[in-house]
Amino acid sequence: MEGKFITFEGPEGSGKTSVIKAVEAELTRRGVDVLSTREPGGIEIAEQIRDIILDVDNKAMEARTEALLYAASRRQHIVERIKPALKRNQVVLCDRFVDSSLAYQGYGRQLGLEEIFNLNLFAINDCLPDMTIFIDVPPNVGLDRVFDNHRDADRLDLESIPFHRRVYEGYQALIRKYPERIKVVDGDRALTEIVPDVMALIDTLDD
Repeated sequence: MEGKFITFEGPEGSGKTSVIKAVEAELTRRGVDVLSTREPGGIEIAEQIRDIILDVDNKAMEARTEALLYAASRRQHIVERIKPALKRNQVVLCDRFVDSSLAYQGYGRQLGLEEIFNLNLFAINDCLPDMTIFIDVPPNVGLDRVFDNHRDADRLDLESIPFHRRVYEGYQALIRKYPERIKVVDGDRALTEIVPDVMALIDTLDD
């Protein structure tokens, strides 16, 4: 497996970050050259933008401003990290990508799916994932995990339950719209049960 771009999506507390670490370890064990990264972030400029977006003190941030910041961070991330890694024939595992903007800003902020997609087209150009894996947990379960684990809650974690429900509905709409790319894995299980299912999906990219 060479030069594949695999993204991971899910609501807050879905456990996708832990899944990515386990998948990276398994692919590395198989001798695959892997790069793990995240959005927003992954490189210095994008991490600085991440700090602005997620800062709990930035309560005045307007929805379109938020959407534009995510797109700007994404563009820099693609240019500096994702595209060069794919050119080196690495397998890139990315914790969130454009589907997050579609779900969170398009649905959660109610800016519209098409509007957010068109905004991000300028940022991503032709860079789309080969596969997107959605770690599926209900919003209330994910949020309970966030606060039970005593993780530092960011600005999005602290949004209302209706907001998180809209985000989840947005992901369901994307799954229906892009069934050939977005694959769903039940995330309300132990990590040892989730990872084999994820690996089975990734293995299909070699078919």
